[in-house]
Amino acid sequence: MPAGTLYRGREGMWSWVAHRVTGVLIFFFLFVHVLDTALVRVSPEAYDEVVATYKTWPVAFLEYGLVAAILFHALNGLRIIAVDFWAKGPRLQKQMLWTVVGIWIVLMVGALYPVLGHAVRDMFGS
Repeated sequence: MPAGTLYRGREGMWSWVAHRVTGVLIFFFLFVHVLDTALVRVSPEAYDEVVATYKTWPVAFLEYGLVAAILFHALNGLRIIAVDFWAKGPRLQKQMLWTVVGIWIVLMVGALYPVLGHAVRDMFGS
């Protein structure tokens, strides 16, 4: 085992780690989303302040990260289903992972303007 590494896994290990990390990030987003939505019943003014902070450019970059996490988690989940239920899945899992990464990159490039367009306009003016 090379020095400084915990595990010598390859694509399968990193896919496993990324799937868990994105799942946890999505869970925490949903937790915060439920809390801030519940805030409207406690104090509509506080809710309006929270929603106003969501419209700032730093939060737009966090939204882009959320889109990245959701897309990777969903695509990798479909790959995991294929590995589990398709007879050729285990043999082709490495190729399917790189296909997932390629599709994810294309979708993330496509999400740049819709998600970050207003942030760029806020930062640099219209």
